[in-house]
Amino acid sequence: MGRDHRVSAARAATPGIAALVKAGVPHEIVTFDRGSGEHSFGAEAVRALAEKGVAAERIYKTLVIAVPGGLAVAIVPASARLSLRAAAAALGFSRAGMAEPAAAQRATGYVVGAISPFGQRKPLPTVVDAGALAWERIYCSAGRRGWDVAVAPHDLIRLTGAVTADILA
Repeated sequence: MGRDHRVSAARAATPGIAALVKAGVPHEIVTFDRGSGEHSFGAEAVRALAEKGVAAERIYKTLVIAVPGGLAVAIVPASARLSLRAAAAALGFSRAGMAEPAAAQRATGYVVGAISPFGQRKPLPTVVDAGALAWERIYCSAGRRGWDVAVAPHDLIRLTGAVTADILA
């Protein structure tokens, strides 16, 4: 006996968590209650995780952007605004716009508000705001609304093949 089935079930609960487990990446799953009435999933995560003692600056959101010829991912602090121009330049594109939600969901396999940078259906070019490197661990979506995962920024960058750049507006 001795095996905690709740932990095993949680670890395999999303493709993102499964990708972290498969890669042997140390991580911590943090869940929170939803339904705060927030209009932004990022703001909701910031509020809920702040109640658990997590600094807002350590909570990141995964945004899917449209670039010439396809889609890409930008990962920025949940309370910050993305500079589409800076994200496009960092990824080698001339321009970028926010992706249509349906296109983001099809490409990643996740619903909007729960798009994880890990375990996406289709690997997309990714840029992480360079500010993430200031932290030992950051929090990002685990692939389910109300679930975040804490990981080292270097592991996030390595697993997603991301570049880093200053991409805040």
